[in-house]
Amino acid sequence: MQCGRFSLTFERPLVMGILNVTPDSFSDGGSYVDPAEARRQAERMLTEGADIIDIGGESTRPGAPPVPLDEELKRVIPLVEELVKANILVSVDTYKPEVMRHALAAGADLINDIWGFRMPGAIDAVKDSQCGLCVMHMLGEPQTMQVGEPAYDDVVADVRAFLDERVNTMIKAGVAKNRISVDPGFGFGKTVEHNYALLAHLPKTAPVVGRPLPILAGMSRKSMLGAVVNRPAPQRVAASVAAAVCAAERGAAMIRVHDVEQTVDALKVWAATRDAARSA
Repeated sequence: MQCGRFSLTFERPLVMGILNVTPDSFSDGGSYVDPAEARRQAERMLTEGADIIDIGGESTRPGAPPVPLDEELKRVIPLVEELVKANILVSVDTYKPEVMRHALAAGADLINDIWGFRMPGAIDAVKDSQCGLCVMHMLGEPQTMQVGEPAYDDVVADVRAFLDERVNTMIKAGVAKNRISVDPGFGFGKTVEHNYALLAHLPKTAPVVGRPLPILAGMSRKSMLGAVVNRPAPQRVAASVAAAVCAAERGAAMIRVHDVEQTVDALKVWAATRDAARSA
């Protein structure tokens, strides 16, 4: 996958460390709003084995209010510039075309869009660059996506159909297919049952454009795990690691996590077991 300054291969799942520079994210809101602490957290995650740092300047938890453009730029762009100078693979989690443009000008390698590049101008903002793109499925929007009972005819087929449409639209607009990855959007307008159906059938969510596109799985500390283990978000580390291994077993190319060290260790054991089975 072409990803800005980097060309990614997926002999193993790559670990994407979450760096929320927000006051209100569901699990770590307020922890890294100070730029110096955000940089230290990025360095910690890299030391622990993260392959990608994903910077988010606006919370996308259910019910989260939108952040003004200027505020998101102020939170995100200086940190992008700093990490790019350190030759770190930087992803920016945003749906705003203007933030995408500024992030790419600052050297970001990947744009991770919960809206699936549906905002007017989003595809135009990224199509002429070499950045990687992650197209996510979301039913509704963060303010309303978990209001009521999200409904699908067949959640796996419906998510796949949405991703097929978005990927085809982007390719027709001139985006090279080797720049695109997809995310089924765990927790974004889904019930607990929907989320586990998507995890169980993860390979079926990936559009095939010559080959199945890389899948990013982001379940870290989410309520789908809390519903099973009955623990608050900060205490869902073990559940998050288990979900990461389940995603790896089902072919995830990238796994987005808060707890990098624990996830990296678990994936090393999983990979060693996989490799031993292949050589037997």
